[in-house]
Amino acid sequence: MAVTPPMPVLLVLRGLGLGDLLTAVPALRALRRAHPDHRIVLAAPAALADLVSLIGAVDELVDVTGPGPVPADRPAIAVNLHGRGPESIVALSRVRPGRLLTHAHPEFPGIEGPPWRQKTHEVRRWCDLVEWYDIAADPADLHLTTDPAQCVPPRVAGGYVIVHPGAASRARCWPAERFAEVAAALAHAGHRVLVTGNAAERSLAFRVGTLAGLPVENVLAGRTDLRELAGLVAGARLVICGDTGIAHLATACATPSVVLFGPVSPDRWGPPSTGRHVALWAGRTGDPHGNRPDPGLLEIGTDAVLDAAVNLMGVSVP
Repeated sequence: MAVTPPMPVLLVLRGLGLGDLLTAVPALRALRRAHPDHRIVLAAPAALADLVSLIGAVDELVDVTGPGPVPADRPAIAVNLHGRGPESIVALSRVRPGRLLTHAHPEFPGIEGPPWRQKTHEVRRWCDLVEWYDIAADPADLHLTTDPAQCVPPRVAGGYVIVHPGAASRARCWPAERFAEVAAALAHAGHRVLVTGNAAERSLAFRVGTLAGLPVENVLAGRTDLRELAGLVAGARLVICGDTGIAHLATACATPSVVLFGPVSPDRWGPPSTGRHVALWAGRTGDPHGNRPDPGLLEIGTDAVLDAAVNLMGVSVP
């Protein structure tokens, strides 16, 4: 009996967080279309595994955080969607791929690739990379392929607004008191407001909920996995958040959003300008990894956020 040879492996490195993965979705899908006969293995944090089935371009996830090392050996193709190197290029070179797709780097003169452009949107960056290798990519191909509304926890009914006060760094965290003021105004206007976050953000979420006078059961931080969070976002009327992963989830779920930017311009990480999303930014940049809220972020007031929410939902807020 003839033995079917194993499928060639296409390894993709993106050892970063939720928003980083979602900005790489168009490039991942482009790779899938270009290599339908390959098994696509994504090297990314295991915490993102629940989202992989909703993307529809990945066959397997291996747990990698940061630029490596990567647990693989001799993939047919390795693709560096992690960064410009050198660490990520070294990690992928060590798995001895048949072909390596990456940005050019001066420390690796023998590896060809496009130059790294500092000022470009993150979605466009990775589409440009694969297009340099003659793989067509569509930067608008951001939506999740499976309806995540099917994943909404049964305890949550539809017709709500999500307020998400956390972010990966203090520099991108708008003050809890302002999130609470927004949440209270929306609740007073008759909206059900849910406060989300991960387990590490529970105390922040409860502080926002308490200051806003919300019922305890409306604080869902730490009570949902990533797939359930996707379902919550898909079922929401609006998401209000900072420049963090859930903002990209709102884009992926076609859910209207108000996103507050501080140290980083929305031209780099913002939602598409479709009219469904509002990016608020004071117009100046800073340190995205700072240990205190960015001064530009603090220039955004609650009135601006509520005005954006009103415009997106078409209702008034007292």
